[in-house]
Amino acid sequence: MARRKLVAGNWKMHGLSADLGEVTAISIAAETIDADVALCLPATLIERAARAAPGFAIGGQDLHQAGKGAHTGCVSAAMLADAGAALTIVGHSERREAQHETDADVKAKAEAGLAGGLGVILCVGESDLVREAGDAVATVSAQLDASLPHGNGASAGVPARFAIAYEPIWAIGTGKVPSTNDIAEMHAALRRRLVAAYGDAGLEVRILYGGSVKASNAAEIFGVADVDGALVGGASLQSGDFLPIVEAAARTS
Repeated sequence: MARRKLVAGNWKMHGLSADLGEVTAISIAAETIDADVALCLPATLIERAARAAPGFAIGGQDLHQAGKGAHTGCVSAAMLADAGAALTIVGHSERREAQHETDADVKAKAEAGLAGGLGVILCVGESDLVREAGDAVATVSAQLDASLPHGNGASAGVPARFAIAYEPIWAIGTGKVPSTNDIAEMHAALRRRLVAAYGDAGLEVRILYGGSVKASNAAEIFGVADVDGALVGGASLQSGDFLPIVEAAARTS
């Protein structure tokens, strides 16, 4: 099944008003590239980025599972949408590890995002110790099963507004990348779990790869079966680094 490629940038804790020109440059170039493109920015930039790049998909990097309440420092799906966001990341390993988010937390956040009308990119991935022990596929499959949204907007959001991002923790920002065989094995396993959860609709959910994706390896990664795009970290901060990745995705669609 041919699925349109999605390349989403995750700026993490980078980006000030002086960097909005990069958002605009990426959005303009994306208009002529045959792939879906998005940038997930710090919450402080979302509203200004949405104004600087009208019609382009701006996203958040997290949200709270509650609609409102006494949750200091958190943002809700409605707040993200009000600021101009069209999607959000949930369950990134940096939040699972540093903020101690559980699979149940991630599931609730994914459901809240979908119910609030946002697209959702749900992240899963294994540590180097798990990979070295030979338990990567079983561990990440179980993580996905426990994190998948059901109900509370999920039925309406799968597959059109929902994607998975497989990001091996040991590859994020390290320059290390799994072999294409390892990526293919993991993405095939995740596809099986999506079909088990959602039936035929699971065939339409895009599975992105993330972890040290750059222009020099993007085409090879995008050529792997069931790789439907990428979640890109550091290489998404500059249009000159990010756009070649997007163009590689378009060529392999």
